[in-house]
Amino acid sequence: MPSNPDLTDRRPGQVPLLLAIAYRAMTDHFHSRLAELGREPLRPAHGYTFRYLAAHPGATIVDLAAYLGITKQAASKAVAELLGWDYVQRRPHPVDKRAQSLTLTERGHEYVRFADQLWAEVEQQFAEVIGPDRLAALDHDLRAYIDHVYGDQPVPFRPVW
Repeated sequence: MPSNPDLTDRRPGQVPLLLAIAYRAMTDHFHSRLAELGREPLRPAHGYTFRYLAAHPGATIVDLAAYLGITKQAASKAVAELLGWDYVQRRPHPVDKRAQSLTLTERGHEYVRFADQLWAEVEQQFAEVIGPDRLAALDHDLRAYIDHVYGDQPVPFRPVW
């Protein structure tokens, strides 16, 4: 049982908190593995940026900022870091001459595949703790809840800052 006294007793309303703490623990494990492997000090915002650009090649800083719910300046800073690590490239926008299109480089696409492997490792660690059947049931239950909340609406896959 957790050593934190706020989490030792089951009380109504704790599941959302427990999900947030579990996500934090998984993210911390993910980032410690990045450090062990000598990778750049990426933050969760970078991960959301990778996923967005992988699904929306040619997006602009304005598009990215709107998706992440941050300012253009904050999005520009994250993109500048990814440019410096050769994960992202800028190209002239095909329509708006004032804007630039952002795309993942081959190294950026490789990182997305690498991140998928690390997240699978995190999930496997979770399965070792609770068992594969319970993980499958949790997966099913979370999908059912998400479907209940969002129905036919697009599911937002971005951080809540």
